[in-house]
Amino acid sequence: MNALHILLWGVLPYLVALTLLGGLIWRYRYDQFGWTTRSSQLYESKLLRIASPLFHYGLFVVLMGHLLGLLIPKSWTDLVVSQETYHMVALGAGTVAGIATLAGIGMLIYRRRTTGPVFLATTRNDKLMYVVLTAAIVLGMIATLTGGHYPSGEEHNYRETVSIWFRSLLVFSPDVEAMAESTWQFQVHVLIGLALFALVPFSRLVHAFTVPLHYLFRPYIVYRSRDAVTPTPSRGRVRGWDPVGTQDRDRKTR
Repeated sequence: MNALHILLWGVLPYLVALTLLGGLIWRYRYDQFGWTTRSSQLYESKLLRIASPLFHYGLFVVLMGHLLGLLIPKSWTDLVVSQETYHMVALGAGTVAGIATLAGIGMLIYRRRTTGPVFLATTRNDKLMYVVLTAAIVLGMIATLTGGHYPSGEEHNYRETVSIWFRSLLVFSPDVEAMAESTWQFQVHVLIGLALFALVPFSRLVHAFTVPLHYLFRPYIVYRSRDAVTPTPSRGRVRGWDPVGTQDRDRKTR
């Protein structure tokens, strides 16, 4: 077994997982006030109103597609749909979601580069995050569109290589050979994805772990207009705290 393959597909994923977990614990303990996206909506909102939903909803679909493709064995989906149908649906939905995500992040980068206050608030860490995130999206689309065959022309199914390797990581028995047999497109995409996960605790991407789920369960907030409230009749001066000081003594001596 190739030593490089063991390092990349057997050791590196666990190092990234430790970095992710340790980084999140460290960030939560020592930088809770920095656990935010550092919103720049105050500086520019028109472009952000389009780019942000496009990016976030597109990315959500992409992540759900990844989880379904990696966690559900091929033998299970074969009981429900054919391989051709599965491939067509996954390719269509993945392509649309990938284009939406790429368009959204492209607009966000353009906004950050052309809006003065937003650009001034951009850190080196932000720039690195954008580069790695964009690379992961682009390489993911390349893998989806061109990684279906080996150079010899033989058909490649990532659910028989990448998916098996991913599930083997969860039981701490990495199937290095399965990942090594994948195409270079998927291998590069996985490596960039690992780099992105390692970067999460140290970038604004950390806000993904603070999704406000409590919003689903909190009570409704009722707003009432001032005009709808019956004004309270004036009763003159309402006494509050007794005055304290020299003014009070002067008033009593008069």
